[in-house]
Amino acid sequence: MTTKKIINIAIDGPGGAGKSTISKAIAKKLDILYVDTGALYRTVGLFVKSKGVDPKDAEGVTAILPEISLEVKYENGAQAVYLNGVNHGDAIRTPEMSMYASNVSAIPSVRAFLLETQKQIARTNSVIMDGRDIGTVILPNADVKIFLTASPECRAMRRYKELCERGQSVKYEDVLKEMNERDAQDSSRAIAPAKPAEDAIFLDNSELNFEESVNAIIDIIENKCGGTR
Repeated sequence: MTTKKIINIAIDGPGGAGKSTISKAIAKKLDILYVDTGALYRTVGLFVKSKGVDPKDAEGVTAILPEISLEVKYENGAQAVYLNGVNHGDAIRTPEMSMYASNVSAIPSVRAFLLETQKQIARTNSVIMDGRDIGTVILPNADVKIFLTASPECRAMRRYKELCERGQSVKYEDVLKEMNERDAQDSSRAIAPAKPAEDAIFLDNSELNFEESVNAIIDIIENKCGGTR
């Protein structure tokens, strides 16, 4: 009886490049776990907001971390993050929570708080994990590292349509402005800045549709791993 090899796939890149939706589709096709690391930071951000703490206040945020209990579950093939026993669903997906996530993710104590959770999942499962620093910090020894990107305008339009489909009232101009602000903030922060790993493969999917993006990444994975099954 042979043991199936554990494979770790890291997908990094800016917001709106389609990392999450593409990674979910790849996980399903390859029958591996999808780990949305951004959801973890967004959930911490949601708790910080509920406590009235400034997400840039490192001491204030650090002080309330012991009050947070996070549990990652996989329900019907999808990841769900439970905050103190409650799944808040799309409440963590707003542009405001994107900025909260960016701010709290720059705090060393928050990153340390979530680091072991992410590493433990990858140690015991074949995973595809997406975020801003997966290939550089979370999974530096990942079998495949991809930096997925697209033009700011393209990414903002995708995010705008996604938010509209969720019933949120937003303006494209505001989404683009917030996306540019987060790009600048994520790439310039002192702790784990959002940048590609030296051995990452770049994929610009500005001109690719969803299925083409998925297939392009699966081709990269197959070429790197020689088959995932």
